[in-house]
Amino acid sequence: MALLTHLLACTFGMGSWVAINGLWVELPLLVTVLPEQWDLPSYITIIIQMANVGPIFITLMHRFRPGLLKEVAVIYVVVSVGVLACLLLAFLWEYTSPIAGRTHSTAFLLLTFFLALVDCTSSVTFLPFMMQLEPQYLTTFFIGEGLSGLIPAFIALGQGSGLSSCVNLTRVVNVTMGNETVETTISQLETRYLPARFSPLLFFLLMTVMMLACLLAFFFLTRQPKVWELSQQKLFSSSIILSSFEQILDEGDSSRLNRGCQCPKDAKVPGDILPEKVSYSLAMLTFIYLLIAWVSALMNGVLPSVQSYSCLPYGNTAYHLTATLSSMANPLACIVAMILPSRSLTLLGTLTVAGTGFGAYNMAIAAMSPCPLLQNSPWGDATIVLSWVLFTGTLSYVKVMAGVILRSRSHSSLVWYGALEQLGSLLGALLMFPLVNTYGFSKPADYRSLQCPA
Repeated sequence: MALLTHLLACTFGMGSWVAINGLWVELPLLVTVLPEQWDLPSYITIIIQMANVGPIFITLMHRFRPGLLKEVAVIYVVVSVGVLACLLLAFLWEYTSPIAGRTHSTAFLLLTFFLALVDCTSSVTFLPFMMQLEPQYLTTFFIGEGLSGLIPAFIALGQGSGLSSCVNLTRVVNVTMGNETVETTISQLETRYLPARFSPLLFFLLMTVMMLACLLAFFFLTRQPKVWELSQQKLFSSSIILSSFEQILDEGDSSRLNRGCQCPKDAKVPGDILPEKVSYSLAMLTFIYLLIAWVSALMNGVLPSVQSYSCLPYGNTAYHLTATLSSMANPLACIVAMILPSRSLTLLGTLTVAGTGFGAYNMAIAAMSPCPLLQNSPWGDATIVLSWVLFTGTLSYVKVMAGVILRSRSHSSLVWYGALEQLGSLLGALLMFPLVNTYGFSKPADYRSLQCPA
């Protein structure tokens, strides 16, 4: 039963960001078809920020009208909308219509908003729901959240998304030399996109299946018996434990505890482990929330905006390795957090500084594009891939352990975790959008020179 619950928690977490991650990895195919072309990523970025109205609304309702929103009902609605939006996207993604004299992919953009609304709102609904399960399942949830990026990336690689080849084209041009016009033949290398192994229709149908699996996992998680969940505290040891019974009672779960304990209050059962008292000062809590906002800004807003500028100067192989291995680093960091958990704020702060250093290197390489350090050396390729993997891995561990710490405090602590995560992501994206798209923070490399030998 414990293994089944871990599997359900992982599948539930996988649905948190799988839709938007799927859109990002499918972009190399979509930009060659949809009318927005290479402006499409900027449209998606703006739409995702608009979708933050969802978590803002949920957070304000928790603050000013606590208890009014039924958490389980909200999650059912959110995930169901995600399933429906993915299904409609599979059949309507190519639909266009004229707006203000220009052709736009209206169906794709509208459905993208609903998918972003689902994923952004999951940050302030999924985590608080995990309070109803034992603490060790929270780490499993984060592993599933990491898989929400890894699985679509593998599907896109199998699809052949973004792969290209070079074609040597011969053209006849007229060249004027003095008073004479001479025909001459020139050879020119051009990039041609290879056809995908399967269409975006099938890709979005696979995303629909994953969202449906998330919905079914949530259904079965809500059917987990409360008595069984609490009784497992006596059967399975865990290094992640609740702060105190009094704090749980303050959260309104006294009836759940009464139903879960069949023994007199003062009875001692062999093998019982009393929960450790964990307390954090206001300064410590402020530090934890600042870490969450900072890490989220770097991982979800700042660095993703320049990943192509940071990796493509080293070639398409380096870019694909970075995207895939970075996605793998996220769930691996969650597994490390499960095996070697640490609540030390000193360690979390040190890892944040280290991850920020790796991110700073990636940003510096992006600023040097199209001619970064060690561009024509295998050491340059290895360094940029390793830097991105360590950046993702270290900061993912910090996020997981921050969630574990706040989970041991209260339900509302996880609500604010999600709110700060979204706020940091929003600020990071708003900072980078004008820098990249308006002020030219990074310069694109000549794609043909990276793919084709001279």
